[in-house]
Amino acid sequence: MSVYIENKYLKDIIIDYQNIIHSVIEEALDFIECPYECEVNVTIVDNNEIKEINRQQREIDNPTDVLSFPLLEYGQAGEFQQFDEMLECFHPDTGELMLGDIVISYDKVLSQAEEYNHSIKRELAFLTAHSMLHLFGFDHMEDHERVEMEKMQNIILENLGITREKKC
Repeated sequence: MSVYIENKYLKDIIIDYQNIIHSVIEEALDFIECPYECEVNVTIVDNNEIKEINRQQREIDNPTDVLSFPLLEYGQAGEFQQFDEMLECFHPDTGELMLGDIVISYDKVLSQAEEYNHSIKRELAFLTAHSMLHLFGFDHMEDHERVEMEKMQNIILENLGITREKKC
């Protein structure tokens, strides 16, 4: 598994964000039973940069907490068999399945951790798990999809021992 993390956040990040992101991505891959070694790119930005990306990519002129840019189109979310013969989905040098890109606003991580009264670690882990599910083809446009994604996110985080503990 290759996880490339680019920190474009200009202030100090006070948690071990690299370890948190790696752990959640690895757990998400195990949870979904992905049969391949994979590549994921993660960029950490501030609200200004994610607002600009959101405006360019989604025509929404507001900051958001996380954006997901899947490289794969799934017949059914979380099903990987269709990629067996699709060499263009695999990195030519590493042979890893290229899942896509995640962009996280660390400003939103901080504000949402405060708003929801849980740790910064939990918020970063939650956004990473949420985005990974999008890279696996899951969505939350319909209520039943949202409920399914929330359940999967919670399982991934619980498997890592990351709970909704209250902030001290």
